[in-house]
Amino acid sequence: MDIQSKLAGHLNAIPRSGIRDFFELVIGRDDVISLGVGEPDFATPWSIREAAIYSLEKGQTSYTSNLGLLTLREKISEYVQDFFHVSYDAKSEVLITVGVSEALDLALRALLNPGDEVIYHEPCYVSYSPSIIMAHGVAVPVSTTKEDGFSLKPAALAAAITPRTKIVMLNFPTNPTGAVASKEDLEGIAKLCVEHDLIVLSDEIYSELRYDDEEHVSIASLPGMRERTILLHGFSKAFAMTGFRLGYACAPPELIEAMMKIHQYGILCAPITSQAAALEALKGGKSLYDPMKTEYHQRRDFLVEKLNGMGVDCHTPGGAFYVFPDIRKFGLSSKEFAMGLLEAEQVAAVPGDAFGACGEGFLRCCYATGMDDLKKAMAAMERYIGTL
Repeated sequence: MDIQSKLAGHLNAIPRSGIRDFFELVIGRDDVISLGVGEPDFATPWSIREAAIYSLEKGQTSYTSNLGLLTLREKISEYVQDFFHVSYDAKSEVLITVGVSEALDLALRALLNPGDEVIYHEPCYVSYSPSIIMAHGVAVPVSTTKEDGFSLKPAALAAAITPRTKIVMLNFPTNPTGAVASKEDLEGIAKLCVEHDLIVLSDEIYSELRYDDEEHVSIASLPGMRERTILLHGFSKAFAMTGFRLGYACAPPELIEAMMKIHQYGILCAPITSQAAALEALKGGKSLYDPMKTEYHQRRDFLVEKLNGMGVDCHTPGGAFYVFPDIRKFGLSSKEFAMGLLEAEQVAAVPGDAFGACGEGFLRCCYATGMDDLKKAMAAMERYIGTL
């Protein structure tokens, strides 16, 4: 049997993850310092782990409502009001999902008809374009630049809008660049979305990790945007809860109902143990993630200073836990530079083109790793650059 001929045709447009391909090379190697995987290096705070353990000890091992535990949805509603300054009804406008990834998939499948276009900004998280294609939409990337701080500019968005455009997808702070969008840019984007009657999917998973005393601004909080925005958030990054796989979507009831229809047949509900842990995370809030954020901030400043000091142009990211240095001056492609660094100095970073074509010439370095390893990695990179 020709199995290839039996596969869904639209999968041919989906490449393998550039991150995973690169890290297949370092799996099992204990001698490598990894600046690659976008995952907190901190253990989940003890109070959160304890809540998960206690829920199991109490025998809480059942299904929940398809929407998720009402107590958790109520706490999410309070948290979102306080942090994002947007009000949502816990009973009808909040859906608990298996990570933000599921929430994103649900939103796309609930909204897209074949041929509908989704605009998103690059460099971006590797799953965005494949998620759009798997939902039978058309992925329309808009390039951002280092000179603009990798923010999506309203003029660039306006140039990409067509009669087929249905959704604009945003991610600020951004993986892989750490970029943030100014309120002015968000207001310009919001104006275009209202004018063209577009839906916004706003992935704000890194929103707590904003530095330099800058307050995070959600596009959902701007005039006219709550009714057309699906706010996607979760617990993986700020609370170091990646393995709990828990996220949520906040949106008007009609959108949540449409997403829930898909969720109830595909997933049923998110794990109750993870939901119990998430409830404790929100109770602790800022007191739990601030100590980690302080360390990330120090690491960011260290990397930016070191990279620029060795002649590698690196903008200062406003959030998340990535830097995205420009290595074009060395005359190597992103993959060549990353492979050379790995082979010569046993330091792994992700080639920038894994995050879109406009990421070519850059390198993603994740600083969710200990300061001792970051110091070793920077010394190793400086040695490697000295050989070029």
